[in-house]
Amino acid sequence: MNIALLLALSLTTPPDTATFAGGCFWTMEHAYDDLPGVISATSGFMGGTLKNPTYIQVVEGNTGHLEAVQVVYDPAKVSYETLLWTFWHNIDPFQTDGQACDTGPNYHTAVFVRGAEQRRAASATRQQIQGRFHRDVATQILTAGAFYAAEEYHQDYAKKNPVRYGMYRTGCGRDRRLSAIWGDEAGKASVSARTATTEVRHAMYTVKPKPSEADLRRTLTPLQYEVTQHEATERPFQNEFWDSHKEGIYVDVVSGEPLFSSLDKFDSRTGWPSFTKPLEPSNVQEKTDRSLFMERTEVRSSHADSHLGHVFDDGPKPTGLRYCINSASLRFIPMDSLEAEGYGQYLALFRK
Repeated sequence: MNIALLLALSLTTPPDTATFAGGCFWTMEHAYDDLPGVISATSGFMGGTLKNPTYIQVVEGNTGHLEAVQVVYDPAKVSYETLLWTFWHNIDPFQTDGQACDTGPNYHTAVFVRGAEQRRAASATRQQIQGRFHRDVATQILTAGAFYAAEEYHQDYAKKNPVRYGMYRTGCGRDRRLSAIWGDEAGKASVSARTATTEVRHAMYTVKPKPSEADLRRTLTPLQYEVTQHEATERPFQNEFWDSHKEGIYVDVVSGEPLFSSLDKFDSRTGWPSFTKPLEPSNVQEKTDRSLFMERTEVRSSHADSHLGHVFDDGPKPTGLRYCINSASLRFIPMDSLEAEGYGQYLALFRK
């Protein structure tokens, strides 16, 4: 009887199983090896029709199997959502032909789900990624089938062959790609292994790094570009949000950092969206603006450094402030979409 099985039998909560296909199974197994709450991680194959396939048969691409890792875990110590985010942060979810230099049908990515709860969680995290990056995710969500363990020399490959494994990761370019997508999140779970499920779902927002000049010109409208990058001002009463009364939050159109809430929005009769205070004060910075032969207080986002508008002291109580903001610098997240787009922590504001 192996150690993993002995541990499983000793648990007060029955162990559960999760399966992920993330390109080369060496990398996915390594990602789960030292995660608290994980009992075992096994490299193998899932999704095809051939029983008991060999590694050679799978890499030839004719069996329909994906290289996968099967994770047995203690749900009392680690949530399925943490396993999911560990998976996402160890893959490029947008690559359609494999992962980094490993291309071919056996290297495609997928979450193999067991039951409605795993499917719901996998779909929710997938949707959050699409909302965050505004790109289609290539990773499929598939029903789990038979899992076949790979040959013994593939198991614990990173631990048995650390030098060769390190050379493979560097040479394949996988780490470079993960860092480009996820930044500091690359290769990590997004939360503590003991974090409750609801907290995991409500803490997915992360500021995106500011895009390059070329990307800004490609992704922003001409007006959004001129307002956020060159301090232009849109026309009053002829902008998207000046008269909007929908419930939700407003985020930076460039970085997605939360800026203002509809709960603090008021009709200033100026023709621009106006707020009494920021939703996240740390995401809003003020600078002295001496253009137009006067001195005003400019408001910019902290992370993307986008020009937002100006703040004045003629607003209503209790703050007495009027944050006069350009619609072109904002993206609106409706209350019903907050959780799906990774801003679930703000739902409580609208449920009081």
